[in-house]
Amino acid sequence: MYTTGNRIAWLQGPDASCAKTGPVPPRPWHLVLLGPPGVGKGTQAEKIIAEFGACHLSTGDVFRYAARDTSGQAPSPAMAVALAAMKRGELVSDATVVELVRERIQCLACQYGFLLDGFPRTLEQAHALDAILGAAGRKLDAAINYFAPESLIIERLSGRRVCRQCRTGYHVQNKPPRVSGRCDACDGDLIQRDDDKPEAIRTRLHAYATTCDPVLEFYRRQGLLRKIDASGDPGAVFVHTREVIQKLSPAVPH
Repeated sequence: MYTTGNRIAWLQGPDASCAKTGPVPPRPWHLVLLGPPGVGKGTQAEKIIAEFGACHLSTGDVFRYAARDTSGQAPSPAMAVALAAMKRGELVSDATVVELVRERIQCLACQYGFLLDGFPRTLEQAHALDAILGAAGRKLDAAINYFAPESLIIERLSGRRVCRQCRTGYHVQNKPPRVSGRCDACDGDLIQRDDDKPEAIRTRLHAYATTCDPVLEFYRRQGLLRKIDASGDPGAVFVHTREVIQKLSPAVPH
């Protein structure tokens, strides 16, 4: 059983160092997790880490950490650009996202391996990742694409709730609170985020669909693409995920 590290270097950038105390896996895995919002990549990442070891490197976590950082430290130039775009309600450009990942090249070279989640989202980012990994002396083992019907994804995401006070997450079906509408941890109000409402979800899924096909084709041509139906419960999906990873060729040492 493995656990993820504290990922401080990933969250804070090149001047930070992680505290790694867990066992190093005998075979570090280097995987990209693909799939639309709400398909269950985060849940599968937790299970992959526990079984195989690796660090879960989510670009979404980087942005969320930076947005609430109260340390007073100046952000890197790339992060400053990203935060300014987010404050204006704009998407962060490919070039800026690539630079944020490039700043964290030590995370991609880590002896624990990695699961990249949220990157690459575009063909330009996929090409950039190849170059960054080459500079780090690493290569991908696979790009795992999780897919599920749009109706199921909307049902999953629209059921999410978050505490207004402590931000603990729930789901009306999969992880309900003990008292409807109230947080178990602090008794705060549970709310539905605007981007978890059905129309907003459809917009996010459409945005993903416009960029995903070239990325999938890029990894298919490299022989790295693996597809997994994520329609079932997380445990059943992980059974398939485990089989896919175990069938990957050992290849040369990373």
